[in-house]
Amino acid sequence: MSRIVFFFQEALRALKRNGAPSLAAIVTTVVTVVLLGMLIPIFQTAQGKSEEVRDQLNVQYQLYDDATKAEIAKLRGELEAIPHVAEVTFISKSEALSTLKEELKDDSIVEELHTNPLPNSFEVKADDAANLPAIRAAVYPQGPQGEPISSIIVKPFDRQQSSAKIEQVTSALKIVLTVITALLILASLMLVGNTIRLSIYTRRREVEVMRLVGATRWFIRWPFMIEGVVVGFVGGLLAILILWLGKITVVDPLSSSISVLSAQNNSTLGFPALVAILFAASIVVSTIGSGVTLRRFLKV
Repeated sequence: MSRIVFFFQEALRALKRNGAPSLAAIVTTVVTVVLLGMLIPIFQTAQGKSEEVRDQLNVQYQLYDDATKAEIAKLRGELEAIPHVAEVTFISKSEALSTLKEELKDDSIVEELHTNPLPNSFEVKADDAANLPAIRAAVYPQGPQGEPISSIIVKPFDRQQSSAKIEQVTSALKIVLTVITALLILASLMLVGNTIRLSIYTRRREVEVMRLVGATRWFIRWPFMIEGVVVGFVGGLLAILILWLGKITVVDPLSSSISVLSAQNNSTLGFPALVAILFAASIVVSTIGSGVTLRRFLKV
């Protein structure tokens, strides 16, 4: 127990004596954790929104008005039998008109119509947005200009043409955000490691003297690792405080009016879990960084 107390006393004494490098390590940890604390929710929100958009993508096919119930039922069965089709929904003329009224801000446009110009249609959803082209090819085996699998199909809606672009954009967004997150994590680890290395480098003579007088490697290493724990603890605590203040003053008040910000409330990784992970990571990285960096100076 006395040795542990001695290690803590040495670590605190070294932190006070080497204030500038220690402060630099703490500030670096704060900046790193805050950046990660902001980027991870942004990545989760963007990924969630991307999946939401992808789930809403579908293929819709307009039907002739004189199609019988038997023909519609037969076509439904054929569509459901296509590979990768997750759901087939029949949308009647009245349902389509009701949906149009809900989407339009000015209902008078619809009320002026004496007849319902909207057609019956089938909405086909895929198990994955990437499989939509395969479904379109199955409905039109001979290509877009060819004959469909059923004579009651008039044409596909124009919406399906934009769905491919949306699917490409969301896929590219996921890749870009993944690469940015990985680069930031790598840069953060290197930045924290270099700062800790600078702190230890300023005390390399002290380490060499202790080795020359017979101190063991772990006897020298423990105070430095405890310093890493303290630096990670203080830096992580300050970063979490900043993130918490940003959440209650900026994110939460605006989440009711900005859908992108409200999406972070539905993310798989909640704020308490994110805080716990960042706090533990800041301590672990600082501790390991101190121990690993010190190794080169122990070779005397």
